[in-house]
Amino acid sequence: MLLTQPTLFDPSRAPAGKHTVWTYCHVPGGSTVDMLPRIEAQIERFAPGFRHRILARSVMSPAGIEGHNANYVGGDIGAGIADVPQFFTRPTWRMYSTPVSGLYLCSAATPPGVGVHGMCGYFAAQRALADIHA
Repeated sequence: MLLTQPTLFDPSRAPAGKHTVWTYCHVPGGSTVDMLPRIEAQIERFAPGFRHRILARSVMSPAGIEGHNANYVGGDIGAGIADVPQFFTRPTWRMYSTPVSGLYLCSAATPPGVGVHGMCGYFAAQRALADIHA
């Protein structure tokens, strides 16, 4: 499970004095299991009273995620399989750059892939800096 509280860094995402929490967990493809009770129980373990402070929820299943964004096939927010053939066939063979000068890729579809939060952007920034100093 991953949890973020974006309003700590961008208060405009909620009314004054309120906060938003965004979280997800991994489930098998096509899962119809409602994970909300388990997610809230886990948060409650570390932040007692959390459930009583919730004003609204937005919950999506894997099918709901795919319906919301067709790029998330099967509810996979990680850009699909990350195997060796994909590494060489995705646009990253340019090492995070694109044919457009100054435009770089840093999504979860680039190495090292989903689950290594921030590293795709780090490597794209390193490439951009190298291009500037070349």
